[in-house]
Amino acid sequence: MARAAQDGARAGLAGVLVAPGPDLVWLTGYRPTAMTERLTLLVLIPDQEPTLLVPVLERPDVERAAGSAALRLVTWSDGDDPHAAAAGLLGPDGAFGISDSAWALHLLGMQRARPATRFRALTDALPMLRAVKDAAELARLEAAGAAADATYGEILGARFAGRRETEVAADLAALLRQFGHEQVDFTVVGSGPNGANPHHEAGDRVIEAGDAVVLDFGGLMHGYGSDTTRTVGVGEPGEAVRRVHDVVRRAQQAAFEAVRPGVPCQEIDRVARALITDAGYGPQFIHRTGHGIGVTTHEPPYMVEGEEQPMVPGMCFSIEPGVYLGGRFGVRIEDIVTVTDDGGRRLNTTDHGLQLVD
Repeated sequence: MARAAQDGARAGLAGVLVAPGPDLVWLTGYRPTAMTERLTLLVLIPDQEPTLLVPVLERPDVERAAGSAALRLVTWSDGDDPHAAAAGLLGPDGAFGISDSAWALHLLGMQRARPATRFRALTDALPMLRAVKDAAELARLEAAGAAADATYGEILGARFAGRRETEVAADLAALLRQFGHEQVDFTVVGSGPNGANPHHEAGDRVIEAGDAVVLDFGGLMHGYGSDTTRTVGVGEPGEAVRRVHDVVRRAQQAAFEAVRPGVPCQEIDRVARALITDAGYGPQFIHRTGHGIGVTTHEPPYMVEGEEQPMVPGMCFSIEPGVYLGGRFGVRIEDIVTVTDDGGRRLNTTDHGLQLVD
């Protein structure tokens, strides 16, 4: 919390305001049991004691969840004006960073209570707040990655042909939980032409022999995320699938080899995109190359053109180039990678080759 306040000051902020969501969990360990309209707000101002404003009826939950955190608790009751209470904690007028997850109801209420105060979204003001992981965070991300890898290893032994995408997705979700995930965020199973939609939701399509199937799955384990993608072939998927898969595999490898401290994040995207473009599939690579991961499965930094933030040791992000041929198939390969002192290290270690399933 002290570092967040100091980072805010260096970014020109008078303080940092944290609403319920991943930032609050990360900083205090407290996640409200119900996301209601009642205002909860963590106020971080340099050289001041961190203060958490909470509804009085939720104080026992806060004390149980965040009892070890060095926090001053301020409560408000139904019938009080919570925005006036929050405004009274802000100190001098200035610019405050506020969580992206803050309700507009509360932001507008604080603006009315403090018209001279300005507010900035934390993603804009402090995009790297959670980006650099410490040793304990890296250990949790590594464990989540290993669980996702174990899930992939098991699903390769399942039958695909003749089953609906939803059935395979259910298998993936069950395996993630079996290997330790407390939360499953997504299980993309894109077979045949559905694989050309990067965010396809598993549906009732029956998987056929010859299909390429994109498997993208992940969630939270011990509070930290996993996210991996492999593309498999059902029986013999054909030469076109093998050709595209090899292009994507080489792009993913080249992007990984570009990871090292000091290199701008956008370089990872440029390297992968250049290789895919040179192979003739540039227009079919339709998304950024990666995203950060931590207490959420998608967060800064982003591996995309225009992101000039240099990589530093401890950053963790995905590298997931893909090629999508509309009406035919798609291919994507994704690992979570962490930046080391002299390069990068994969947190997913399953084979990148085109695996064939029944």
